[in-house]
Amino acid sequence: MKAQVRARVYVLVSARSALTVAMKPQKLFPMFLRLSDRPCLVVGAGAVAESKIASLLEAGGRVRVVAPEGTPQVRSWVESNAIEWRQRPFQPDDLDGMVLVVAATSSTELHKRIFDEATRRGVLCNIVDVPALCDFYYPSVVQRGSLQIAISTAGLSPALAQRLRKQLEDEFGPEYEEWLTQLGEARQKLHSAKMDPEERKRLLHQDASEEAFEAFRRNRSKSSG
Repeated sequence: MKAQVRARVYVLVSARSALTVAMKPQKLFPMFLRLSDRPCLVVGAGAVAESKIASLLEAGGRVRVVAPEGTPQVRSWVESNAIEWRQRPFQPDDLDGMVLVVAATSSTELHKRIFDEATRRGVLCNIVDVPALCDFYYPSVVQRGSLQIAISTAGLSPALAQRLRKQLEDEFGPEYEEWLTQLGEARQKLHSAKMDPEERKRLLHQDASEEAFEAFRRNRSKSSG
């Protein structure tokens, strides 16, 4: 009887340990990627895929779409030569030469096939809403001109990432776009001037301080008033 109890306890502990390991996300490498004029593949051309296409175009990517049907917006992009559309089902060689692939279709089987083919070719893959079939995730992003603040939960809770994004949008308002432009201009001037490197560093940090931002806001309010 004791042996049976020990066996049951061991099975329960093992099951919980396995679940903990399965739920523990892998460590992600955070980075901002330049996609300007680089080939990107999107499989699917429905409403979800449309948003992914739009973000890739905004980043300057060369987008190829593979799907039998497409939304009116996808067709509009095709007509304006913004994207290449292969109006047919996915084929493995669609991945050739691609930097990344994003898939948003209704077929679980197709998603698994795309992920396997992308992995075999060394192409980064994102199967929308299927974290287990993703090499990268779309973060929630606060965008203020050149300022981008990205939030990721590694696919565990997109809802939390969205809530945090809204909080950060309140904290970092639209005025940060103009201020960052000024900081960039000031940085160029400091780097072109002959001065002690430590003094330059001090001035750069001073320009980016909370006090400097508050001074910028006060001057901005006076100018607009």
